[in-house]
Amino acid sequence: MDRRTFLASTVGALAAPLAAEAQQAGKVPRLAFLTTTSPGGSPTTDAFLHGLRELGYVEGQNITVEWRWGRGSTERFSDFAAEMVRLNVDVIVAANDVAGRAAQRATKTIPIVIAIIGDPVGGGFAATLSRPGGNVTGLTTQGTDVVAKRLQFFKEAFPHLSRMALLVDVTDLSHGPSVREIEAAGRVLGLQLRPRVDVSNPATLAGAFATLTKDGSPAVFTIGGTTLYANRRQMAELALNSRLPMACASPEFVSTGCLMTYSANLADIFRRAAEYVDKILKGAKPADLPIEQPTKFELVINMKTAKALGLTIPPSLLARADQVIE
Repeated sequence: MDRRTFLASTVGALAAPLAAEAQQAGKVPRLAFLTTTSPGGSPTTDAFLHGLRELGYVEGQNITVEWRWGRGSTERFSDFAAEMVRLNVDVIVAANDVAGRAAQRATKTIPIVIAIIGDPVGGGFAATLSRPGGNVTGLTTQGTDVVAKRLQFFKEAFPHLSRMALLVDVTDLSHGPSVREIEAAGRVLGLQLRPRVDVSNPATLAGAFATLTKDGSPAVFTIGGTTLYANRRQMAELALNSRLPMACASPEFVSTGCLMTYSANLADIFRRAAEYVDKILKGAKPADLPIEQPTKFELVINMKTAKALGLTIPPSLLARADQVIE
């Protein structure tokens, strides 16, 4: 081999990986985002996009997001997940564990980040919180006792309350453990939680509140949030028309008319989900990314709703609230 041939072959050998690396560096990452609600104007998706921007990603410039939403229902998640696998996206982001389950069934190789996993280990999403072990990671509110604390605050607001109904979103995969937690908390507080009325899709909401009205329920505690969250405005209107004070799953419910909540800050959770995406795009494996628990919790009370229902909230509780909606 003469010198010219040797140099040509050497340069060619060096150029090949450099070209491949340049091509990889120039690739725009493609995400899928599966959610129940429309991404337009949603507090949670806004927080996720804000988190991406903080990390240097701008949708439509250096990252692409394939948005798929169920328009208030979870029924199309399996179809969405299968479509995202065919598109060979880099990461699937699921807003909740129902979407995450659909994605998990569709692929064992594409990384999946679930913003809110109700029961990571018991639900089969992870081997342990510290080392998930598969292609799924994300965040969870499990183990924070937040549901029991929410009931405690509600009882503090209405100390003479001895009974309230349970409105259970059975589309949430973790509704079973949450119901058991709230029933145990009710026994400690001397509060009967009955009747239980299940919601499986948006069409069952009106009938659920009709049942609660017929039963004469003095108040209602909601369990779960996937379908209820997507239809929270309708739910708040139904509760107000039924004259039912209601404890809900997050501040987003309260801002649309629910009476009160104590919960994790969902915006913070979805912002942190963007950090998981960033780590995965930079080479981290979901199997090695610990599933985190929330660090921010809020007591939020809607005084407009309280006044509309003719209710008085103790000043001591209002003074402890992180947000009071006037």
